[in-house]
Amino acid sequence: MSVLDDIVAGVRADLARRRSTAPEADLRAALGDVDPPRDPMPALRAPGSSVIAEVKRRSPSKGDLAAITDPAALARQYAAGGAAAISVLTEERRFGGRLEDLRAVRAAVDVPVLRKDFLVEPYQVLEARAAGADLVLLIVAALDDDTLRRLHDQARELGMTVLVEVHDHAETDRAVAIGAELVGVNARNLKTLEIDPDAFGRLAPLIPDDRVKVAESGISGPVDVERHVSEGARAVLVGEALVKDGDPESAVRAMTGITA
Repeated sequence: MSVLDDIVAGVRADLARRRSTAPEADLRAALGDVDPPRDPMPALRAPGSSVIAEVKRRSPSKGDLAAITDPAALARQYAAGGAAAISVLTEERRFGGRLEDLRAVRAAVDVPVLRKDFLVEPYQVLEARAAGADLVLLIVAALDDDTLRRLHDQARELGMTVLVEVHDHAETDRAVAIGAELVGVNARNLKTLEIDPDAFGRLAPLIPDDRVKVAESGISGPVDVERHVSEGARAVLVGEALVKDGDPESAVRAMTGITA
């Protein structure tokens, strides 16, 4: 079993527990109480690099990263630094996240918020919107074609933006085929957890220029951002480097607005 398979198995178990206490009907009822989704695309399409800054406590590859006791406070620092969107990891077992983090961040900032998790069922998309998420992540490696398209279409029908994550040529072709507007190339192989620093440069040419290309993982500072911008990235998604920085506001600002 790969690392990704193990994570998804845990996600499904936790999902069954949540579903038993919050039926889908309750989530649909809650949709009426959240603000309309915020559109991140104008900021992500603007000239210069955009940063999707991540609230991330832990990772399978690095273990504990930061003791984030107040996700809302961290999100406010990201927003003050000019983050175009804020990603909140909500996976519990490997990343130490929870939906409560997303709700706290949503209440604290006005910028779009991404639910970053391993979404495998429509219930999770409803969960994300009911919690106030404006974007969801769909990982191509974790989904067959029918499920990928169904979840993508469901999120779009709810007014959400979808970040479709790829790791190789075949996955990139699948993301493009469903019409993904926002495509993230993750340099970390989720099956082995190894980083391929050349992944974005290799896959970006396969993504049409009318889509927004996002570089993910392995980004430690402005030099990495500059490299990916030169390869076609319009945005970067950064977690570890920001949560470990003593001044995340300044760190976001330093990565923002870089041009090729």
